[in-house]
Amino acid sequence: MIATFDEYKKEYQKSIENPEVFWDGVANEFSWKQKWTKTLEWNFEEPKVKWFIDGKFNITENAIDRHLPAKANKTAFIWEPNSVDAEHRIITYQNLYDEVCKLANTLKSLGIKKGDRVCIYMPMIPEAVFAMLACARIGAVHSVVFAGFSASALSGRIQDSDCKIVLTTDGAYRGVKDIPIKAVVDEALEVCLSVKNVLVYKHTNTPITLQDGRDLIWQDVVSKAANTCEPELMDSEDVLFILYTSGSTGKPKGVVHTCGGYMVYTCYTFQNVFQMDSGTEVERSRNLFWCTADVGWITGHSYIAYGPLLAGVSAVLFEGVPTFPDAGRFWKVIDKHKVTHFYTAPTAIRALEAAGLDFVKPYNLDSLKVLGSVGEPINEEAWHWYNKNIGKEKCPIVDTWWQTETGGILISSLAGVTPSKPSFATLPMPGIQPLLVDEKGNEILGNNVEGNLCIKFPWPSMIRTTYGDHDRCKKEYFSTYPGLYFTGDGCRRDENGFYRITGRVDDVMNISGHRIGTAEVESAINAHADVVESAVVGYPHDIKGQGIYAYVIVPSTTKDHETLKKEIIAEVNKIIGPIAKPDKIQIVSGLPKTRSGKIMRRILRKVAEGDVSNLGDTSTLLDPTVVDEIVKGKL
Repeated sequence: MIATFDEYKKEYQKSIENPEVFWDGVANEFSWKQKWTKTLEWNFEEPKVKWFIDGKFNITENAIDRHLPAKANKTAFIWEPNSVDAEHRIITYQNLYDEVCKLANTLKSLGIKKGDRVCIYMPMIPEAVFAMLACARIGAVHSVVFAGFSASALSGRIQDSDCKIVLTTDGAYRGVKDIPIKAVVDEALEVCLSVKNVLVYKHTNTPITLQDGRDLIWQDVVSKAANTCEPELMDSEDVLFILYTSGSTGKPKGVVHTCGGYMVYTCYTFQNVFQMDSGTEVERSRNLFWCTADVGWITGHSYIAYGPLLAGVSAVLFEGVPTFPDAGRFWKVIDKHKVTHFYTAPTAIRALEAAGLDFVKPYNLDSLKVLGSVGEPINEEAWHWYNKNIGKEKCPIVDTWWQTETGGILISSLAGVTPSKPSFATLPMPGIQPLLVDEKGNEILGNNVEGNLCIKFPWPSMIRTTYGDHDRCKKEYFSTYPGLYFTGDGCRRDENGFYRITGRVDDVMNISGHRIGTAEVESAINAHADVVESAVVGYPHDIKGQGIYAYVIVPSTTKDHETLKKEIIAEVNKIIGPIAKPDKIQIVSGLPKTRSGKIMRRILRKVAEGDVSNLGDTSTLLDPTVVDEIVKGKL
């Protein structure tokens, strides 16, 4: 593990001068049944990428079995339920082994074999992770669908990958809500002919209908299975999982990740970014990692289900939401379990900041050592609030940049090891070779520059294809700039060579010929003391080509909106300059967000443009009524 900035610089240099030797060294830390014959084959034209060719192993042996001799009784997970009154659960590595093997044997008894696709549609309970690992144990391909998606979204994903079985629950708890999960599955399966069985874990005791010959109760069948299961021998390039991610256009695309490279890279990045293994043996034994994501997203895959287990550490699984029963829930859990490493999203940080410090003050938070941010660029104000009030200015913050397609973190500081800078992801991980290009694909050299972020050399956990449609993979990621992986993000490199993500390229506005990232403008707007959150889009402007339209959430107590708008413009002028000042500001009570917290800018752009006749499907939004309010406010 990298322990100093000098070590980072040496490791990074080694990783780009001779990548194969570098990654050989990292991969040798794992248990392989058969050593690879060649480290890497690749081209970005087809594209075709293979790592650790002919290597044979099973990822669950590395995530579970190899820890058992020394860590059988070590906590793998602490599960914290939705309700503060419910008992938490502790799952040791031995418990994890037993449950994964029993479920793996159950799947085999239902005819699931290597290469079959398995849909997992479950809330954040330990069984969701058991399900992922059980699939990996027998070589089945898991496709986890976030258990907040609609029946239509679920059926589309099942159909695209021809899943043979769905693993689900009767219901789910989310804050004050009881969600009928099985009912959603039943509706989805009306058009999914490939599914032969549904395995239902009884979690909420919600009344459900069981279809004869198809549906089984998890507890009834899994409890009877043997608790040992020989792991399937997998090739390094066999598919581990498919995870669907929304594109800017078209249907969701199934991002494919394979076994070997994903294992090596997720563990390596987890260990180095979060520095869980630093300090004395006693300090390490007390470390507890908590990623607040859901396993329905890549963050949950890489830094809940796989990374921590591969590293043999203890982690928290959280079923609830940050504001239930109040906005102190995160801080209560941290104190309760003595969490040392905390990894969450800027959306959550801003929401909790808006709730006020009265929800933070009752808690010590003195167990914390490292804070992390994931999912979007974190604005400076939120970074400082997080640093001061949660980290007590003693915890390094790792602002991690990566994507579903990258499998693991690509750009980030290493906690307490490399420099950090508010709102900057900072430096690439060893093995990652970023470059900035202009619209024509010419590399932009030097520092204090801005361009489109590409990667010029493969890394082990990168996307291999989009399931069933390799041409789409080529078009989406490798055709814009031939010979490069295009991230779709704009990026700034400062005078120190630190990288700051400025937002998606389709979220970058061209104002009077100047490229301005929406994230940058939002960060400036959010710096105003009375702004809770904002979202910025471009809209057609007669003079500038594109103008800036800002949707701004303020406390309900704010009465003088016109004065506030003037102050926001002044704030943007001060932080960025007059070129970035919003042309229009609309005060709103909420933003159209998916259940994962992603802002649907497509809707905001249409409203800003005055095109409200066809806003598309809004049923998957956390609160669809927000859209009606925004439209009325615009009109």
